[in-house]
Amino acid sequence: MKYYIIAGEASGDLHGSNLIKALKKIDSNADIRFWGGDLMHATGGTLVKHYKDRAFMGFIEVIMNLNKIFKDITFCKKDMSNFNPDVVVFIDNSGFNLRIAKWAKQQSFRTHYYISPQVWASRASRVKAIKRDIDAMYVILPFVGPFYKKHGYDVTFVGHPLIDAIANREKVDEFEFRDEYKLGDKPIIALLPGSRKQEIKKMLSVMLSLVNHYPNHQFVIAGAPSQDYSFYEPFINSHNVKFISNKTYDLLSISSGALVTSGTATLETALFKVPQVVCYKGSTISYQIAKRIITLKFISLVNLVIDREVVTELIQNDFNKKRLRQELDKILSSETRKRLFLDYYELEKTLGGKGASEKTAKLIYESIKP
Repeated sequence: MKYYIIAGEASGDLHGSNLIKALKKIDSNADIRFWGGDLMHATGGTLVKHYKDRAFMGFIEVIMNLNKIFKDITFCKKDMSNFNPDVVVFIDNSGFNLRIAKWAKQQSFRTHYYISPQVWASRASRVKAIKRDIDAMYVILPFVGPFYKKHGYDVTFVGHPLIDAIANREKVDEFEFRDEYKLGDKPIIALLPGSRKQEIKKMLSVMLSLVNHYPNHQFVIAGAPSQDYSFYEPFINSHNVKFISNKTYDLLSISSGALVTSGTATLETALFKVPQVVCYKGSTISYQIAKRIITLKFISLVNLVIDREVVTELIQNDFNKKRLRQELDKILSSETRKRLFLDYYELEKTLGGKGASEKTAKLIYESIKP
C-alpha cells in the first residue's frame, strides 16, 4: 500500500518515524512518501521536504512567510497527486495540514489524522472542517476524545507515543555520558529552550541569566536537531554551561532539574521524572492574539492532562530572572521533588499504556487494505 505522511517539527518527526516503523511491520510492501525530518528519513521512506525548511513560530512570523507557505502547499498537492497514495496521514501541524486535508478529501484520497490539531485549545470552529475532511482521527491525549464527542465526532484514543519512545530508547550510562561531554560530577540542570530560532532567542538568554547563582550545578543546553551549534554559540559565555545536540533524552535521564519551553518537551521531561519549570515568551503581538483565542487554563501538557497545576508555568512577563530563580529553587528542594514525582506517576498512568504507534498503524492499515 502507498502512504503519504505529512509531519512538522521535531516531535512530529519522532512520532512519524515510529508510525512508519509500525506500518512496515504489518505491511511489508509499504511505499511511504513523507514530509518530516531526519528520524523519518532514517526509516527508509522517501523524504519530500524537511520540517526545518518550514518552521515558523507565532502569528507574525507566519504572516511574514505566507508566500513560501503557499508555494509549499501548491507543491505538496502536486507531489501527492503524482504519488497517488492509498491514504494520506496527517500528524499535528494543523496550519498546513488542514489546508491540504480539505483539498485531499475533494480529490477522494482517504484522510487519516494522527495527533489532533489543538482545536481543544483554540478555534473550536475548526472541528466542522475536521469532520468534513478527515475520515479517521487518532488522538494521544485522554481529554481530547470527550472534547470531540461533544462536537459530534467520534475519535480513537490510542495512548501517547512518547511512552514507547522513552521506554524503547537505548539506556545511557551516566558515567560514560558525563565523561564524553565533560560534565563533571555536579547535579545537572537541563535547559530546553525550544526548537525554532525565534523561541530559542527569547528563552535562552533568560534561562542562562541564572548560571552564576548556581555554581554547584552544571547547566546544559539541549540543542535541537534543527539548529547548528553556531546558532547557540553566542549565548554560551560561562564555563558552567555545556551544549549537547540531539541528545535530549539522554540528558534528561541524568538531570536533577529542567527549565523547559512549553510544548511536547514538558511532557517528555515529566515522563523522565525530572522536576521542571515551564517557560514561554512570544512576541508581544503574537501573545496578545493568542491570549484572546486560547481558552485553556494551562499551557503545559503536564497540567492539561492532570487538569490541575502540577508544574509552575512562567508565561510572558512572568518569565523573568527573578521569578525563574524563585521557581528553580523550589524544584531543587526535596519537598517539591517528592510531590512532583508522585504527580508524574499519576500523569503516566493517565496517558495510557504502551503501543500507540502500533495501534495507530494497525487501524490505518486495516481501514485501507483490499
